[in-house]
Amino acid sequence: MTTKTQRLKKKQKIRNNEYYNTQTVFDDLYSKAINNQNFYKLYDIITSEQNILLAYRNIKKNKGSKTSGTNKNSIIDIGDNEPEKLVNYIRQRMGNFIPHSVRRVEIEKENGKKRPLGIPTIEDRLIQQCIKQVLEPICEAKFHNHSYGFRPNRGTHHAIARALFLTNLKNHQYVVDIDIKGFFDNVNHGKLLKQMWSLGIRDKRLLCIISKMLKAEVKGIGIPDKGVPQGGILSPLLSNIVLNELDWWISSQWETNPIRKRYRTHQIKGSKGTLKKIYIVRYADDFKLFCNNRADAGNIFIATQNWLKERLGLEISPEKSKIVNLKKNYSEFLGIKMKLWKKGQKYVIKSYLADKSIKKCKDKLRGRIKDIGKLASIENVQAYNATVLGLHNYYNVATNVNINFHRITFDVKKSLECRTKDRKKTNGVKSKAFIKFYGDYKGKITYIRGIALYPILAVKTKPPMCFSQDICNYTKEGREKIHKRLQTIDHRVLEYLMLNPVKGETIEYNDNRISLYIGQRGKCYISGNRLEIGLMHTHHKKPKYLGGTDEYSNLVFLTMDMHRLVHATDSNTITKLLKANLKTIIDFQRLNKLRILVGNNEISVNK
Repeated sequence: MTTKTQRLKKKQKIRNNEYYNTQTVFDDLYSKAINNQNFYKLYDIITSEQNILLAYRNIKKNKGSKTSGTNKNSIIDIGDNEPEKLVNYIRQRMGNFIPHSVRRVEIEKENGKKRPLGIPTIEDRLIQQCIKQVLEPICEAKFHNHSYGFRPNRGTHHAIARALFLTNLKNHQYVVDIDIKGFFDNVNHGKLLKQMWSLGIRDKRLLCIISKMLKAEVKGIGIPDKGVPQGGILSPLLSNIVLNELDWWISSQWETNPIRKRYRTHQIKGSKGTLKKIYIVRYADDFKLFCNNRADAGNIFIATQNWLKERLGLEISPEKSKIVNLKKNYSEFLGIKMKLWKKGQKYVIKSYLADKSIKKCKDKLRGRIKDIGKLASIENVQAYNATVLGLHNYYNVATNVNINFHRITFDVKKSLECRTKDRKKTNGVKSKAFIKFYGDYKGKITYIRGIALYPILAVKTKPPMCFSQDICNYTKEGREKIHKRLQTIDHRVLEYLMLNPVKGETIEYNDNRISLYIGQRGKCYISGNRLEIGLMHTHHKKPKYLGGTDEYSNLVFLTMDMHRLVHATDSNTITKLLKANLKTIIDFQRLNKLRILVGNNEISVNK
């Protein structure tokens, strides 16, 4: 699911690259990979100070960053180090890399089975992030256009859109559904390293480190001889490298095979002799093959099964793998089921929530309702609303999503009424978010704690858009399609902050200084004046001697005079500072709030 929050995070990662002056390096790697150049000195880029600090910045806000590994450390422990100390530690570890043991965690799957996760230590995750940042631009240049899982700017909706396009407009009614049995647990390590070598990644020092990562001991289990551990930062990229060969093999059967005769129209209409029209759409290890006749579907099913076995050493699940005629049966893909229905003289695609998806929606909503029933707090009400909105945003690509959600509403309605009958009201406040997403809803609205509950049935279908292949994190033109560079930021100051960390302060403190400067748009928190090098101070709202931390929320950038005003106790000093800044519009409310937090009295507006 690609939510608005996820899209913003992807944009932020591009900005992070620019802040740390690594974007040019990544662009260069991408350009060389496009031109089929080989890479022998990637280790030096990976262990550069900028890349290491960028890695810390990219992972510190991840939910999993506070999850501890076998050594019980988390991102908080890393953030307490000075930047120089962290950089030296990473370089030392990678110089003679020996991976820490991996913590085994099992999570329950929808079918009741357990999915094993391998959680590396936070130190090893940081090293993996350093490697991923450098390998990603190289791999992006080599990956197939229609693989959508675990790639920048791409998501499930793009994969679904491509599947609907091939079925609805290109009349590919036969779908080959292939499920790889235990894909992540059965990846051949030697084959993976050879695939990386063929992509141009030929730094033997780096390949040796990755090989050691793959063979990291799983605590309580032992050393694995195959598989890519689910839970590692590098694992999704490695899994895409494994299946990239499959993408291009399928594509070579028709899509990227040169046509014999050129036409003015799209090459899909060209002549390719006896070749069969076959297209692939893949999201991680979940993929579909689209054909326009039963014979081609049968042939490619057998061929793909044999290819996976012989080339990658992977087997398919006979129970889950099949050929589907969309004019007769449904085919499921990423939680959506689709089928062709006759409309007049032609067939059109109709899509619904898959049966498993409906059950998942009901279970999630009933869980949130149960939480409200136990404690009708604002946090639980907001969590319920977030769940409703998240489900709508993901499943609204189904053409008949409203039918499914009407049924879901009916099934959970009784639970909502029973558990909230003593707490619900008929009046309250509609938030800005409610008005934005459900402002035109005319049905009955329930309020709890004065907050309007998002209506489950108020969902509208939204046709998914196919991915624009022009979008790319590693070209100037591609980035312009993602975001416009901030014009108000003085990048000279930004570069100074990056290159001149405050000695004796933690990496968390120094990294947050960069975020603060961006967040405050290069202006003082109190006066709004432009921040200048040498005349700008980082202030702890709650001082560290009173229990304050280096977290982003506890820091602000102030001009030197405003910082002195916050801490000043002498009336003469305060008067002089105010007179010196007569032309400055001072936000006294913010000023006094900061003064109270450090234990000083408020300053009168009349002074």
